[in-house]
Amino acid sequence: MSAVPAPETGPDAGAVWHFGDPLGEQRAAEGAAVVVDRSHRAVLQLTGPARRSWLHTISSQHVSDLPDGAVAQNLSLDGQGRVEDHWIQTELDGVTVLDTEPWRGEPLLAFLHKMIFWADVTVEPADLAVLSLLGPGLSGPDVLRALGVEALPAPWTAVPLPAGGFLRGTHPGEYDLLVPRAAKDDWIAALTAAGVTRAGVWAYEAHRVAAIRPRLGIDTDERTIPHEIGWIGGPGVGAVHLDKGCYRGQETVARVHNLGKPPRMLVLVHLDGSADRPATGDPLLAGGRAVGRLGSVVDHVDDGPIALALVKRALPAGTELTTGGESAVAAVIDADSVPDVDGVGAGRLAVERLRSGGG
Repeated sequence: MSAVPAPETGPDAGAVWHFGDPLGEQRAAEGAAVVVDRSHRAVLQLTGPARRSWLHTISSQHVSDLPDGAVAQNLSLDGQGRVEDHWIQTELDGVTVLDTEPWRGEPLLAFLHKMIFWADVTVEPADLAVLSLLGPGLSGPDVLRALGVEALPAPWTAVPLPAGGFLRGTHPGEYDLLVPRAAKDDWIAALTAAGVTRAGVWAYEAHRVAAIRPRLGIDTDERTIPHEIGWIGGPGVGAVHLDKGCYRGQETVARVHNLGKPPRMLVLVHLDGSADRPATGDPLLAGGRAVGRLGSVVDHVDDGPIALALVKRALPAGTELTTGGESAVAAVIDADSVPDVDGVGAGRLAVERLRSGGG
């Protein structure tokens, strides 16, 4: 197989984009099993008795009593409730492991160090590589033997591996191996010998975009709040727990949830495949006026060129759109991807009842 590197200017620089058959790799992820080397992700580890209670106070997720073997998404927000960092958090054997985007590893490490003060916690880089597994064929006996487990873990749980590292389930049908970097190639060789196909990050990205899952710094910008991109919810659901306080940005989270509506929404967009691909960050235009921005753009084996986009809340799915930037491409919102933006928060309902005299 000939490995084609990911674009140097993209978020996955240094990773393999594909192995010569990107659409075939996507098809294997849908019908069989693939392993994707995502070892360019940054991995940190937290140790010490105060690690969970301390992290609970500076992040958006409820993690103070996260049990052994639990996996969760988590965020760091700024004072206005805008997303600064997103990571996957795994609690196992007295260690908390965080993995995040490649370019956010050092900034997140610096932020966590700055916030320690007198807490009994140590934060340091972890020498672990992330390998992602996709496909229904992962539950086959040969693959399970290669993984060294009797069954795949449930979503948002993790199990330790005898040789070090762990296997975790995240989104349904998706798993990650976090293994010592020195053993990464051995793991890939064992999985391919068990019938798992090697795939590049293109296959993973196509899977993620079709599932309408945002990526930090690609599908978010400096104004993004969690409500806009579906990151609201407790462990196993989202990245912001609505029944906890004591973290930076919580006022905005509570206010938007109870009284307001997010200004934008994340949607899936289908692009005209006959023209050059637009780029992340390009504006989406309606009648020449900007109504949103493009995030991840990828060619999907079944859906063709697709993208995630942050657009104005309640923008009708049938609106005729074009992209700005260097390539003017016709675009249409996938109606099935439009979230429910008409619900009224409990706080707003209470205010309206008071104003109407309803008590």
